Amino acid sequence: MSQAVPALERGYGRGVPDVVLSLSGVAVVRDGATLLADVDWTVREGERWVVLGPNGAGKTTLLQIASAGLFPSRGRVELLGEVFGQVDLGELRTRVGLSSASLSDRVPAHERARDVVITASYGVVGRWREAYDAADVDRAEDLMTRVGLRAFSDRRFGTLSEGERKRVMLARALMTDPELLLLDEPAAGLDLGAREALLRLLTRLATDEDAPPTVLVTHHPEEVPVGTTHALLLSRGRTVAAGPVDEVLTGPLLSRAFGLPLLVEQRDGRFTARAQLG
Repeated sequence: MSQAVPALERGYGRGVPDVVLSLSGVAVVRDGATLLADVDWTVREGERWVVLGPNGAGKTTLLQIASAGLFPSRGRVELLGEVFGQVDLGELRTRVGLSSASLSDRVPAHERARDVVITASYGVVGRWREAYDAADVDRAEDLMTRVGLRAFSDRRFGTLSEGERKRVMLARALMTDPELLLLDEPAAGLDLGAREALLRLLTRLATDEDAPPTVLVTHHPEEVPVGTTHALLLSRGRTVAAGPVDEVLTGPLLSRAFGLPLLVEQRDGRFTARAQLG
């Protein structure tokens, strides 16, 4: 199908303007409830963002906009040089890599892991009658190797552990050589070992200068990969802070976002947060 080339010979984001994603005064209102309110946010080429906030903060809604899956109620969105309202969002969606629990839930349990990855070429879930060429197969196999699952290529998706499924979905998100990579709670539901294994993989991705700009959504500072450059804090649909990660992931700002006093520590590039006692 596609004229793919080996992963090590292709660059992510070639030709993409410096500003990859720009939101200006963006709001989302549904059934009288404000999910996002007047959000201003810019992601540039080479940046690795984490979006944090409590449940109901608007993180998933923000990612739906960033993936061209949701049109805001008001405000201006520019994604990969295209302005919402002036472009076919379906075509724009194909240029963004996305990994999310909702997408994973749509994968048929009987689907082989390799096919979960390769079907991203057509933007479908579940292989049917699409035709893929040798370059597509090689790319899928290469990505399975990169996420440490080459030996699992023929395994049924439903037989994989939660951590293995997360890594397959990451490989799928990278299949189309995206110009922006979005990861919605990639470590959710993982045990300690699986979480740390995934974070090692995400750290390699974050520190790879050829990788696309990335936005990772999480509830937990402990899940922020080393190499993350910027952070956005949300609370009740509004921006609490946005900027360099070391300036945003602080005790006072995280306390404000989560609504309780927190102690935040950073060691070797990893963050931890816990409630203040007494």
